[in-house]
Amino acid sequence: MPKRILFNLALYSLLFFILFFLAAIVFSQVILKGETVTVPDLTGKTVAQARMELAKKDLSVAQRGSEFNDSLERGLVIRQDPAPDSRIRVTTVVQVVTSAGSQSVKVPNLINKSLDTGLTLLQGGGLYKGKLSQIHTSRYPAGRVIAQKPASDEVVERNTQVGLLLSQGDREDRYIMPDFLVGLRADRVVAWLKALNFKVADIQYRYYPGRSSGFIVGQFPPAGYKIQKRNLITLEVSR
Repeated sequence: MPKRILFNLALYSLLFFILFFLAAIVFSQVILKGETVTVPDLTGKTVAQARMELAKKDLSVAQRGSEFNDSLERGLVIRQDPAPDSRIRVTTVVQVVTSAGSQSVKVPNLINKSLDTGLTLLQGGGLYKGKLSQIHTSRYPAGRVIAQKPASDEVVERNTQVGLLLSQGDREDRYIMPDFLVGLRADRVVAWLKALNFKVADIQYRYYPGRSSGFIVGQFPPAGYKIQKRNLITLEVSR
């Protein structure tokens, strides 16, 4: 019997502490809800800085969008709700609007930049690639920007398209594939072509009736075909 009484006392004590703990939580929340604090001025702060400032007063922050602003840099708070110095209850969420940067931007200088570098600079400045044209020129290496519109340092609205003129490098000369290669010794023709900076990509050997080994029996591109020195030449050689 005494053991049962002790068990009941222990059980009632545990239930009492649980109820007391829950009541303390509820009571503290009621007190907190009734407590008011002054909203600090968050203008010019980053969202992270605003969050730290509000946390000191048991407040939280939520970003409600962004707007163009010529006075504050991108990412800084330009407006808040409730307004600074307002009295609000703790645990309230303060809404903020951040700056999207200035509506007007300067066009970067893209001349003699590679296309990839130019696109990166445009994107970083809030601009986009417009019409892309290409011409042959010996003044700039292939792939470099040689002109742009609008010009560099011109002030334009964000999201403006910038047209680019790209260099294709110096124009390459074109040559006609000769029709006398077939029947010549392959080793001499290969040495001759390489001396002229043509590229022999492949030599294919195959049996050709009536022809001694080592002679050209076919060529690609065929005779009369226009090529440039960067084009690849394939020869068929008897074996």
